[in-house]
Amino acid sequence: MMQLLKGKTAIITGATRGIGLAIATMFAEQGANLVINGTNGELINQNAAMLAQTGVNCIALTGDISHEQTSRQLTTMALDNFGRIDALINNSGVLNRRKFADFNEEEWRRTLAINLDGLTYACKHVLEVMVKQGYGKIVNILSSAAKKPHANASIEYGVSKAGGLYLTRHLALEYAPHNINVNAICPGPIATEMVDSWDEDYRQKVLQKIPLGRLGKPEDVAYAALYLSSAQSDFITGEAININGGSFMD
Repeated sequence: MMQLLKGKTAIITGATRGIGLAIATMFAEQGANLVINGTNGELINQNAAMLAQTGVNCIALTGDISHEQTSRQLTTMALDNFGRIDALINNSGVLNRRKFADFNEEEWRRTLAINLDGLTYACKHVLEVMVKQGYGKIVNILSSAAKKPHANASIEYGVSKAGGLYLTRHLALEYAPHNINVNAICPGPIATEMVDSWDEDYRQKVLQKIPLGRLGKPEDVAYAALYLSSAQSDFITGEAININGGSFMD
């Protein structure tokens, strides 16, 4: 079976668990060299060792993506070890749940720093490399909150994801002449560890709003990330793909 990413190099942020780990696992199965990032050093190093057992090269960097130095280090590590960067998957993010009446400046700044500043820093450093290569794929993992208000998400979360959507489309336009594709994925409810904290009543309310009748799986998002990082999507840029079982269509 042909591996879609054989010989390619991908940077994946937020690869500690959930969607990020699912993407890293799928990319490893498809033959990619990996540079993965997370803030939990023990977990991210365990993941790197696990992924390396599939036969690919995988290195890890512990660091907070809201600090520009982290993005700079990820880029340098990829170049030093693999000589190029073919794909960047921006998956790092935090989710807050509070009403605007309970606005908290510290959480506002922290959420935007991780979800939007970190996204921007990673794109900035990787794009410098991709322009020299004349090729690259960037996939920003956002949220359905980027496109519509969500009663169960804080305003800073929605604002950060909407900002990521604009960034995606702006970069897609600006860097298209360099043969660089920039796209986004907007997941709806995905069965990650966060869902384990839901009570059954809330879970049923969420399911009732999903036409396909189930929560998404991290692999559902990973398949889309794989497609957008492979040659199969060479004529797609500036798109924001919904993966939500039909709960929001645009």
